[in-house]
Amino acid sequence: MSATLPTVVVTGVGLALPGADTPRELLRAAPSRPYEPFEPFDTGARIGRRGHRYKDRATRLALCAALDALRDAALIPGDSEELTVPGGTVGVVASSNLGNLDTACLTAAAIAKESTAALSPMGLPNASSNVIASWAAIRFGLRGPNLMLCNGATSGLDAVHWAATLVTAGRVRRALVIGVETCNPVVEGLLNSPAGDPAGEAPGGPGGETAGGPGGEPLLDGAAALVVEGAAWARDRGAEPVAALGRYERRAGLAECVRALLPEDRAPGVWFTPGTSPGPRAAGAGMLPGTVPRYDLTAAFGRASGALGVLQCAAAVGWLGEAGAGAGDALVTSGDDPADAVAALLLRPPGRPAAGPRQPGGAAA
Repeated sequence: MSATLPTVVVTGVGLALPGADTPRELLRAAPSRPYEPFEPFDTGARIGRRGHRYKDRATRLALCAALDALRDAALIPGDSEELTVPGGTVGVVASSNLGNLDTACLTAAAIAKESTAALSPMGLPNASSNVIASWAAIRFGLRGPNLMLCNGATSGLDAVHWAATLVTAGRVRRALVIGVETCNPVVEGLLNSPAGDPAGEAPGGPGGETAGGPGGEPLLDGAAALVVEGAAWARDRGAEPVAALGRYERRAGLAECVRALLPEDRAPGVWFTPGTSPGPRAAGAGMLPGTVPRYDLTAAFGRASGALGVLQCAAAVGWLGEAGAGAGDALVTSGDDPADAVAALLLRPPGRPAAGPRQPGGAAA
């Protein structure tokens, strides 16, 4: 007999992207407006220019979203960056497929052209894939487990799931989840090159028709962050949850994933679709009724890669806040059939019991 896991709730949301400052603004942007170029998000206005030194843009965006989420969760007061809880009770899980790609490529090019003597010892740490998660922990004194995921189309939702797993396993009481991607000439050049898409998300998969850059699909330049927390720990410190995490599934295909997640074919209240919109193929498969509202955040903000799942969860929080306690679940899916996997997660209003308790690995009760 398997043990039921504790409830995990969302207590804070943070955004650092142009075009939306709050979760509800993500909703207003997504369904009605095609992508338009925005002015880049000003990271210095939130974290100060002193926080920029020797950090790449992905790290700066991540720090901005993290600060916003920690303040929203009342883990950091509005007038300081001092934690209100012991640092060891807070972990970090970050997701980015392309975030420090520019640093890694420019570093390799400098070595090839000259030698390692051309490298700055202050900038070289940014070439490490875990630099985003590490700087978030250092900046805010978060001394719990620290993970960095670079896991293709499902990476953002995988990060939310593993953060919840850290909480239910008792490793931490709460975790900061960050999803971030950047748009720069190095990323655009790689995604438009014959080598194709390193994250395996472009139509046709690796080596297929690629996106990003002139004439291609626009790319996100921004970050989203969540604070996920054990419901009991949130209650003890007087924090108000804004959503509760439900079941999670990771399967080979979209239809299979959705069927496994929804009990007895019960339709959700809203569907946050993958970046490659399911369209007629999914409707023909009969996965969900056509009356279920759908939001494709990539249509308004650009292809989000490893940040998408976290961004979708932030938007789901906005939808749950507007829909109220009687709303159905918010279904979030990342990845599509051409990708190597599909992940899906349900979020529900915080005061409503789950249809099926969370179990290890996200399985049904």
